[in-house]
Amino acid sequence: MQHTLKASFSLQGKGLHTGLQLSITFLPAPADYGYKIQRVDLEGQPYIIPLAENVIDTSRGTVVGTPECRVSTIEHAMAALVALGVDNCLIQINGPEFPILDGSSILYVEQILKVGLEEQDAPRRYIEITEPFEYYDEISGSCLRVQPADRFAIDSTIEFPDSQFVQRQSATLEHMSDFAEEIASARTFVFVREIEALLQMGLIKGGDLSNALVIYERLVSQERLDKLADTLGVEHRDANQLGYLQERPAQWSNEPARHKLLDIIGDMALIGRPLKGRIIAIRPGHDANNKFARMVRAKFKHLFA
Repeated sequence: MQHTLKASFSLQGKGLHTGLQLSITFLPAPADYGYKIQRVDLEGQPYIIPLAENVIDTSRGTVVGTPECRVSTIEHAMAALVALGVDNCLIQINGPEFPILDGSSILYVEQILKVGLEEQDAPRRYIEITEPFEYYDEISGSCLRVQPADRFAIDSTIEFPDSQFVQRQSATLEHMSDFAEEIASARTFVFVREIEALLQMGLIKGGDLSNALVIYERLVSQERLDKLADTLGVEHRDANQLGYLQERPAQWSNEPARHKLLDIIGDMALIGRPLKGRIIAIRPGHDANNKFARMVRAKFKHLFA
């Protein structure tokens, strides 16, 4: 059966890219409502339907809406809703992105578990995969393949050939009931070599070591690293010491791979119905995830009529 939240809950935090202080509220919704996002800070408080075809940017997260009314970085919250079995929910946000919180889904998960779920008088409607198909991008090498299964499961492998710390990692989730313990607290990650470019683009204004794993693996000058640390508001460190930079240690040796799996779950929420199938992903990313989700919706468009 379908489920919604037993009660509403709210969280506050800064946006990863805007640095704005944001408040997000999750409210119960009726059966067959699905997910809706409401920008309560804009005139008329418009709604955005988080579906794959409404994604307008995937460069540094999943962004849905229109150029005039958009909301970004929705994937961590959507992953928590899907994994914990919330079918119907209204999400109200007072800004252009969801708060990054600690860079994972765990705070959303904790609140969902705290308020609990309410069963609704309507059956859950699945998309059941009966034959394999895949999306493949020749340029990036990203591939997402789905094959028949009696539940939603994911095998995911990330590859960064030039990286000595995250060259190749894999993660698997066999049962969504394990999401809270095995995947939800895996944090987003970024390479130091990417940060300067992101800052020049006006992004990650809210990024710091409390909400991401920062991977430092290519030596830069002490002056350059100190300047970057000052920009992010974090302590200086020895430029000769490579490794992970974060406030708390990596929880698993494959935490980046687990986070990419988390992102897949969040992006698959935009299909609009839960899947019964096993996804096998190689080099996943928000762009490939979204194109695969659009492919699924196109193949099963008769179910959405």
